[in-house]
Amino acid sequence: MREYKVNEETQNIRLDKAIAILDNNLSRTMIQKLLNEKKVLVNKKEQKASYKTKIADIIQVEEIIPKEIEIKAQNIPLNIIYEDKDIIVVNKEKGMVVHPANGNPDGTLVNAIMNLCKGSLSGIGGEIRPGIVHRLDKDTSGLLIVAKNDKAHIELSNQIKNRKIVKKYIALVRGEVKENQATIDMPIGRSNKDRKKMAVTKDGKKAITHFSVLKRYNGYTLLDIKIDTGRTHQIRVHLSEIGYPIVGDNVYSNGKNPYGVIGQMLHAKSLEFEHPITGEKLKLEAPLPEYFQNVLNKLENNL
Repeated sequence: MREYKVNEETQNIRLDKAIAILDNNLSRTMIQKLLNEKKVLVNKKEQKASYKTKIADIIQVEEIIPKEIEIKAQNIPLNIIYEDKDIIVVNKEKGMVVHPANGNPDGTLVNAIMNLCKGSLSGIGGEIRPGIVHRLDKDTSGLLIVAKNDKAHIELSNQIKNRKIVKKYIALVRGEVKENQATIDMPIGRSNKDRKKMAVTKDGKKAITHFSVLKRYNGYTLLDIKIDTGRTHQIRVHLSEIGYPIVGDNVYSNGKNPYGVIGQMLHAKSLEFEHPITGEKLKLEAPLPEYFQNVLNKLENNL
C-alpha cells in the first residue's frame, strides 16, 4: 500500500488530480481504474474521484502488481560487447524493446538473453525483467548491462544509485547549439498534459544532464552527453526543453525530419563501471550504428 499526505499544493482539488501530482508514475487511466476498483482510501475510507482533498489527508493507494508474462527464449542475434560468468554487456540495436510488456510480448532483448543464457539470469528484476539492471528506450541504441546472478545485480544497482557508473551518449540534435558545453539541471516527471509523456515539472524527480559539442553542422549539432541520473526519457526531454530536440524523436519534437530517420538519433556509446564481483574497472564502447554514421556523412557534405 502506497501512502501519501496531502500538502498545500494538493489540497482543495479533486482526488484523482491530487494522486496524479503525488505519484507521477501513475497514469490518469490507472488512477481511474484504481478508484473504480475501490483501491484508494482517504483517511481509511473509500472516496470518489471527485472528492475534494483537505490538508493533511492521508491517501492510501493499493500497490499495483504487474501481470507477469511468460518469457519465451528466442534465438535472436545479439551484438555482445563483453561477457563473463556474472554479466553481459550488449550493444542493443535501435528498434529493439528491452523487456516484454503489453504490445511487445516477445522479440525483446530479454527473450534473446534468455536463449543465450539458458535461464541463468538474476531474478531481482522479476519474471518480466530477468537480469535487467537498467534500460534504454526502444529507439535508443547502444550499451546495456545484464546481470547473470543476484549478487552482480545488487552490486550494479548500488553503483547506479551512487552514480558510480559513467554513462555517455551521442545525440544529433536540430539547431546549432551555442554553448560548447553546459549542464541541464531540471526535474522530470509525468506530463500533466499527456500522461504517456514525460516533462520538466516542478514536482518531478531531480535530473542532471551534461553535454558538450562534438561538431556543428548546418542546422544541426552533434553532442557528447553524460547523465548523472537515469530518469525516463531524460536526455530527450532535457534537450527538447532547451530547444534542441533529437533528430527523429517523434514524441518530443515538432516532427521536422528531413533525413527520414525513424526514432531518435541517440546512442549509448560508452559505459565505465567496476565489475560487480571482481572489482575490475571496465570501460566499454559501442561504435555508432551505420544509419547514424550515414546521416553524419550527409551533413558533412552540406557544411
